[in-house]
Amino acid sequence: MKNIFKEINYFSINDNNLVSGERILSVDALRGFDMFWIIGGRHIFRSLDQIFNNATTDFIKSELQHAEWIEFNFYDLIMPLFLFLVGISMVYSFRKRLSREPSKSNLWKHIIVRFIWLWILGMAVQGNLLTYDINEIKFYSNTLQAIAIGYLIAAVFVLYTSVFFQVLLTIGLMLVYWLCLEIIPVPGFGTGLYTPEGNSAIYINKIILGNFRVDENWSWIISSLNFGATTMLGVFAGYLLQSQKKPISKFYYLLFSGIIMLIIGLIWDFWHPSIRRLWTSSMVLYTGGLCLLLLALFYYIIDVLQYRKWSKMFIVIGSNAIAAYVSTHIFDFKLVAKVFVSGLEKYVGTWYPFILSLGGFMVLYLILKFMHKNKIFLKV
Repeated sequence: MKNIFKEINYFSINDNNLVSGERILSVDALRGFDMFWIIGGRHIFRSLDQIFNNATTDFIKSELQHAEWIEFNFYDLIMPLFLFLVGISMVYSFRKRLSREPSKSNLWKHIIVRFIWLWILGMAVQGNLLTYDINEIKFYSNTLQAIAIGYLIAAVFVLYTSVFFQVLLTIGLMLVYWLCLEIIPVPGFGTGLYTPEGNSAIYINKIILGNFRVDENWSWIISSLNFGATTMLGVFAGYLLQSQKKPISKFYYLLFSGIIMLIIGLIWDFWHPSIRRLWTSSMVLYTGGLCLLLLALFYYIIDVLQYRKWSKMFIVIGSNAIAAYVSTHIFDFKLVAKVFVSGLEKYVGTWYPFILSLGGFMVLYLILKFMHKNKIFLKV
């Protein structure tokens, strides 16, 4: 048992001996893969159903939309994967900064500024901030704000506790969330319910955010605990990736930990349903397992087998992920694509939505490729 604890604490964020200039390309590629679906891939593949209209394309179309409640679709993995990858990046970023300047006060300046920018951008892209109408603004409503909260919680954990206690605290976040849903009563419904109307997570959301909340069945306040937990799962993966273990050993660790986490999440689902809109603890483990398995796959192909050419597009997108995300929520790149493809509509019939979606994606991708080629990386 002592050896296990020693192995865990070996990965401490303060161990500057583990700082490496080597970039894990699989992480960049996986981030780009995640962003691909957000910035255009989803619309491209969903439009195939208008062309072929068969069981396969109908399945693809259904998987590329968020599940209404308890069900889980492929597209429901996109946001958890985003937070997970932020956790991985934190390990590299924090160790690099601490190796240059051991003072944590300077690091905290960076953390606070990043938190504020993520929060403001989240309000801009989905919180109606740019309407400049106080009655329309939603204070807490976007993936970027979930990242900001998860990032802040994870920063406190990794900077001030040992890795062993980080594991305990992450488990604690999930257990506290679960207890909140089980013991906090909802007027007219009682406790322990997971229905859209009767769960305590959305009830608390309504009380705290009031008119500044999103008018949907989404939880943000209590779910902040599990945003932190999801980010911490990425931190643990980051520790492993930057460790001195052999690449093939890292792959097996990622693979088996992903399978185990997936199984635990599925078992817990019987008592604590996996619901993305509530960001339940079982969903944290279930999606965390899937994230680890995806990372294992990308890591094995790109960093172990060294098959990298196919991933170039994803790496380009992943290198400016935040810029890509924000721009697609503020600008409609299909309007630019229409200038070049609108004349084809009368000739291509049901293929037009596919061509337009592909064109919109290509406009943004060419911008991102230009930025990548000229080493322009927009970060917050």
